[in-house]
Amino acid sequence: MSDPSGTGPVDRYRVVPAAYLVLLREGAGGEEVLLQLRSGTGYMDDHWACGAAGHVEAGESVLEAAVREAREELGLEVSPADLLPLTTLHRTGGTGRAIDERVDFFLACRRWDGEPALRETKASDLRWVPLDALDTLPGPVVPHERLVLAALAAGPVPPVMTFGFPQR
Repeated sequence: MSDPSGTGPVDRYRVVPAAYLVLLREGAGGEEVLLQLRSGTGYMDDHWACGAAGHVEAGESVLEAAVREAREELGLEVSPADLLPLTTLHRTGGTGRAIDERVDFFLACRRWDGEPALRETKASDLRWVPLDALDTLPGPVVPHERLVLAALAAGPVPPVMTFGFPQR
């Protein structure tokens, strides 16, 4: 059975790839991550999320997607050479629909040109948060992103992580 439209169950998936830019800096209390408050998107609104993220577009590499998202969402210029692979997250929505099968590439970045500022209407706030203080935010973090950020705060991040699959 196949489902190129993403409307029903399938046996083999075409996964949706996305690039997540985890902007990091050294703050007064330790390492900080830049987060934005999602707003008006219809997906995880009122949740905190990585400073820049988005789908990889046709003909674009995941590195190009991360550079583009940094420019579009935050007004930052990032060099692909400054993107460090953090983890790849394979996640499922558990619906059986192709659209809910995802592969997310999390890329850490500690160098960029410009000052981060909201450039799109899909976020209503932007702030630096200590990695070990995500619970102090006035709202939840997108669950699959929180998983990665918590792993980063705890120590070495596994090269591949999963989210939404039954524990076996």
